[in-house]
Amino acid sequence: MERLSGIIREQIKKPSPIRQIMKMAARENILAMGLDPDDVISYGGGWVNHPAPPRLIEIYSEIINDPEAFHTTGGYSPTPGMPPMKDALCKLEGTLAGQDIGPENIIVGQSSTQTTHDLFVSIMDPGDTLLIPDPSYANYPGQLSFAVPGAKLARFPVFDPESWEFAPDTDAIIESVKTAVSELGPKAVLFPAPDNPTSKVLPQEVVEGIADITEDAGAFLIFDMAYRTQMFVDPPAYYGWSPRERENLIYLHSNSKWGRGLGRRLAWLVASNDVIDAMERIQQCTILCPDTLHQMAMTSYLEESIEDGSLVNYLREVNEMYRTAARMTLQAIDEHIGYPRTDPDGGLYTVMKVSTDADEFVPEVLKNTGVLFIPGGGFGPALKEGVRISYGPLVSSLERIEEGMERVGKHLA
Repeated sequence: MERLSGIIREQIKKPSPIRQIMKMAARENILAMGLDPDDVISYGGGWVNHPAPPRLIEIYSEIINDPEAFHTTGGYSPTPGMPPMKDALCKLEGTLAGQDIGPENIIVGQSSTQTTHDLFVSIMDPGDTLLIPDPSYANYPGQLSFAVPGAKLARFPVFDPESWEFAPDTDAIIESVKTAVSELGPKAVLFPAPDNPTSKVLPQEVVEGIADITEDAGAFLIFDMAYRTQMFVDPPAYYGWSPRERENLIYLHSNSKWGRGLGRRLAWLVASNDVIDAMERIQQCTILCPDTLHQMAMTSYLEESIEDGSLVNYLREVNEMYRTAARMTLQAIDEHIGYPRTDPDGGLYTVMKVSTDADEFVPEVLKNTGVLFIPGGGFGPALKEGVRISYGPLVSSLERIEEGMERVGKHLA
């Protein structure tokens, strides 16, 4: 262990809370608990489970079965991404969000995780502060520590653990960000939209306030848009803001959630020219270039599906699947458990209040019911007595949603 770097020795002691609980649900551990792994119902996974676009599957097949095209996939692409891919992504963002951007505002990455890491390296120095909500995505702290050792993390409150409400006081949120920016001088403010783990969306007036504060302070405002196509409410206007108008804006995107491309890693970042130039220099040393096969397939698919309207239809159908799964999850919680929970604005999750230490509640429930939740404390102090419940993996097996909540309800009763 002493031969390893100081940062890894430090971070090994701070494992990802989600990955730790997922390890607990590994087959060998489930068997050791005396449970049948095939009978376990997991609400832990932060992934989607709908089919990928049929036409996208066909395009992959066409490329693979064309010797010349497949030969091309084995070549390097430009570090910032293939020009046709960047053009297609500009059309995508214009179609989905009305965003006014050009190819100079886009860089293609290997994945959202890699792109976030490289972004932190691009904009932050040791000693700089990143400001995120409480609660927020559990992977940000570890990503920041590895990307910029010595950087600091601070949080601003967006959730009331007593009333179990998201953004109950919009003026208070803006004021808390204003105070944090004044006292800590963060280099950037970052939040997911919709949020992970609550699946809530910060109101437009809050984000307008944060945008003004960060712009005046010379700080970046970063939107993590992983779940932006799983929306059950009207998207806020800030989804379509452009770094051409506000140079401190940065948008992180990937194909993971909407195209069921979790393992076909592909991402892109939208930002001002100087950030894109910085990202290109870093990617020359981290990934060299994004995956050529995935770019070729996605470019062809986007060009076709945007033109004929099939992309919008596909996204609408998939979104309805998750809306149905979310509705069934909330109904099952209310009927069988009766604990407070958030009402998702989109995304894959709800968070439920258990009114006890969730780190103890989760393994106890798993052992007695074969149902897995994720403890909320890893997302921030506000969720210490809450659990994250994901309906994403169960979108194609809705009966399991009802069954799992019924099991837990009977145990708690």
